[in-house]
Amino acid sequence: MGCARILILGLTLFLTISIIECKALESPEYTVVHSESDFEVRFYRESAWMTAPVDEISFEKATKDGFHRLFQFIEGANLNFSRIPMTVPVLTSIVPGAGPLHSSAYFVKFYLPVKFQGTPPLPLPELNLQPDWWKSQCIAVRKFSGFARDNNIVKEAEKLSISLSRSQWANSTSAESGYAYSIAQYNSPFKFIGRVNEVWVDVGGSEANGCNSRLSAAY
Repeated sequence: MGCARILILGLTLFLTISIIECKALESPEYTVVHSESDFEVRFYRESAWMTAPVDEISFEKATKDGFHRLFQFIEGANLNFSRIPMTVPVLTSIVPGAGPLHSSAYFVKFYLPVKFQGTPPLPLPELNLQPDWWKSQCIAVRKFSGFARDNNIVKEAEKLSISLSRSQWANSTSAESGYAYSIAQYNSPFKFIGRVNEVWVDVGGSEANGCNSRLSAAY
């Protein structure tokens, strides 16, 4: 393959990725109920996701494995042969101590577009995917840049935990989900500048009471 052909293919790939990045991709609806300099609390409405369970020690490997299966699903590996548009974020939920030697289990999740919220296409059985129906819920969120890696996600989650411990959401973490925290990634792996990631932690309460079951007079 000549250098010119390689250059053309590389440019085509770059333009394709740039177009995908610039499109307004669908994402789950939410309302910000509280905002501070280092975190915010959002109320997410009911939604449907497709989930890939993964038994793995590494967050990065688990995310790649789960998303690979989800990508096959949205490209048509489902009983309807439906092509499903990409959405954001790709969410990796972490269940610590779920496996041997206290390794983690992961659930990599794809938000289904509005068109497929009511009746998600059934994935091919060999993909080992399952629909996940979310109730409305309150989530504390901390943003961070760069790539989400094994060596930084725990630190970012700890920073969010410290922020929450100093707020009206201290001791309000919800145990209903069963996840310690989740990492939301909004960009393709080919984007290197201006990346957006988030740590998500479920907190108690509802939108009506400001997403806090223990409202403090100080707020």
